[in-house]
Amino acid sequence: METQITQGDLEQITAGIRNKYSGVAESPEGQFKYPTGRAGLEALKYDAALIDNLPDEVSASYCGVGNPFSLGAIRSGDVVLDIGCGAGVDTILAAMMTGPEGRVVGVDIVPEMLQRAENNLKRVDLKNVTFQSATGEHLPFPDDYFDVVLSNGVINLIPDKDAAMREIMRVLKAGGRLMIADQVMAGGTPKSLKDRISSWFQ
Repeated sequence: METQITQGDLEQITAGIRNKYSGVAESPEGQFKYPTGRAGLEALKYDAALIDNLPDEVSASYCGVGNPFSLGAIRSGDVVLDIGCGAGVDTILAAMMTGPEGRVVGVDIVPEMLQRAENNLKRVDLKNVTFQSATGEHLPFPDDYFDVVLSNGVINLIPDKDAAMREIMRVLKAGGRLMIADQVMAGGTPKSLKDRISSWFQ
């Protein structure tokens, strides 16, 4: 039985993710089984004051499986990385928390999501946020750079999770905080590698 993911499989996984999330960049509504948009932020108990400071167009683009900020505080002056930032809502919220003394970087592999994130950033008065294209397995940042690494519903999509965790640990400062909200599968996975590849992003 074939058990190893090939380069072709990786390309198929990436194409599937980009295909789905290019649509999510337009609107996440109806594309997931969990709440999205402002309703999702409220259901996941994000800070109400922060939600109220988001323009409607920004909160409408929220797509996450949980609230990574429930795991700890973002402190004034923190340098934060958001892996799989999507439309940038968590990135923007982190920037509000860390204040002008801090810095937040969001990375994603889907060009349409990064464009939506840039558009969302134009709707808020924040100068401490940047977005760029990068994968979780290859983070283009120095060692010991970030106080916080956060991710919301993305680590499960990364094919090489060991590589992603090594990169996260590399860029985190000693004593840094890893704040992840994600999904895990209950029950068995499809036996066929082909079936797992084709449904990777679902």
